[in-house]
Amino acid sequence: MGVQANKKTMTGVVVSNKMNKTLVVKVERRFSHPVFKKVVKTTKKYKVHDEKNECVQGDFIRIQETRPLSKEKRWRLLGIISRDKSLVGEKVEKI
Repeated sequence: MGVQANKKTMTGVVVSNKMNKTLVVKVERRFSHPVFKKVVKTTKKYKVHDEKNECVQGDFIRIQETRPLSKEKRWRLLGIISRDKSLVGEKVEKI
């Protein structure tokens, strides 16, 4: 049993939940540009494993890196921080 290193965690918004047990999450990163000294925003999308299919589009979630689960999936869902209020109402009406 080796010593396990700390795993990276990030927060982002669910962009798509159309795949089974997989989410696409958009993570925004802000940093100061080294030459122009202006704050720059960049976004990156990650594929995230969602075992229970509990997230919907628009949810703000926390993800953690893990071992490779498929060709592009290297992150797993830690928890939902907040839900998108407009989509929760629509989900209830459909049921």
